[in-house]
Amino acid sequence: MDIHIVSSIDSSEFTHLTRTLSKSTVVGLDAEWKPVRSQRSTFPTVTLLQLACQIGDDSAGWDESVVFLLDLSSLPLPSIWEWIKDVLVSPDILKLGFKFKQDLIYLSSTFRAQGGNPGFDKVEPYMDITNIYKFLQHKQGKKISKDTKSLSAICEEILGLHLSKELQCSDWSHRPLTEEQIRYAATDAHCLLGIFKIFQAKVIKEGPLCNHVNEQHQSNVSLGLKGIVEMPGCENKLVGRKFCNALDIIQATASSEECERIARGVEVIRKTKPMDESLWKIVRKYGEKLFLRESDRNPKTSRRKGKRRSSVVVCEEKRLENYGDWQGPPPWDISLGGDGCPKFLCDVMVEGLAKHLRCVGVDAAVPHSRKPEPRELIDQAYKEKRVLLTRDAKLLRHQYLIKNQIYRVNNLLKNEQLLEVIEVFQLKINEDQLMSRCTKCNGRFIQKPLTVEEAIEAAKGFQKIPNCLFDKNLEFWQCMDCNQLYWEGTQYHNAVQKFINVCKLKE
Repeated sequence: MDIHIVSSIDSSEFTHLTRTLSKSTVVGLDAEWKPVRSQRSTFPTVTLLQLACQIGDDSAGWDESVVFLLDLSSLPLPSIWEWIKDVLVSPDILKLGFKFKQDLIYLSSTFRAQGGNPGFDKVEPYMDITNIYKFLQHKQGKKISKDTKSLSAICEEILGLHLSKELQCSDWSHRPLTEEQIRYAATDAHCLLGIFKIFQAKVIKEGPLCNHVNEQHQSNVSLGLKGIVEMPGCENKLVGRKFCNALDIIQATASSEECERIARGVEVIRKTKPMDESLWKIVRKYGEKLFLRESDRNPKTSRRKGKRRSSVVVCEEKRLENYGDWQGPPPWDISLGGDGCPKFLCDVMVEGLAKHLRCVGVDAAVPHSRKPEPRELIDQAYKEKRVLLTRDAKLLRHQYLIKNQIYRVNNLLKNEQLLEVIEVFQLKINEDQLMSRCTKCNGRFIQKPLTVEEAIEAAKGFQKIPNCLFDKNLEFWQCMDCNQLYWEGTQYHNAVQKFINVCKLKE
């Protein structure tokens, strides 16, 4: 491995780090600290942050990786706080970790204590090696164990690499670090890249990740200065002038050392390499957002398990029970680029609500599979610009949920659930909309009613029409998606009257 220890922002190693990050799209993260032996009410201080940077394009036939060990006991933390924060949230860098949330909590606490800053709130896009390992196990047809394996066990199984964990609990605050500590710390971060490469190759081999090849890149949704720099045909004259003006202001209010540091950081942001299309699709499908709650900022005063832990769980459940107040416009809002037509996705817990919504003419889909994973539900809702309706409070725990893409239904009865959704989302229901969608598949009906002869022809080998209907002057309708036939019989009129009453359309 190519290992570099960074202990000063004025060193050539720090310059090498910033330049390397500007060319990296995948980075493995890890952190080390001196273990806390007592039941103190403070978090351990992180003294070493490892960044394993992947450079190059493996598909193009060349690939390199470099590991940087940031000595946080020597670096001025207030000076690098913003820089590290930018790396953690950069949409052009996929961050890899193994149970990195604990590292993030300790890292945030360390920076708050030393620099007086609020700390690091989130890491995105992010992928956990544990989830990658489960994916690979699933593809190989192996049974996935509920017990989480250690990183050393995963490395040995996937990479054939023995990762000794004997140094994990050594004193990481002592300087200088031993050669064994340096090698261990670098390997801990570097192996994340190796595991991800195997996962990436497996995913690419499986086939296209997305039907829409030209799906818009997340980093280009809101073009900032970086987006302007990367625009085709941009001469950078305007951008250069903006940078010069900004640096003039900095020079008038800051020291020359501070000015040089900020200018160097700006240069790194300008030259950040965007993800290629294949990596972006992987991030879009499998990426997560790792962020800290307010409760994560306060260390627990006791390590005992039992009542104290269960009370925390109860508080969390109560918080989730109170969640559900809708804020902001829904994804179909025209101002957000939507088409103005309300669309919902009802999970299995509110499947009956989906049929009720269809009966009043509202587009209400159900999951593609009977037992979908939370990620599948979120992806379907996002791609189809729907609001996910659920009664499952556990869904709200997933950190990659899109803002205002989910609503927790409070009522238990279907009629009350229907009225709740109509009120919350201010849906306009009229009598002409009733029974205008297929209750079986959510499809629309063909615009012209079928004649009896057309209905008989459409029903051949598919659906049986009772003979008694042929003597009545009825209108037949057919779903454009599943070809199901409907007619204006007693059931139809009863259903129309029911929803007129439920929705109070006659009042």
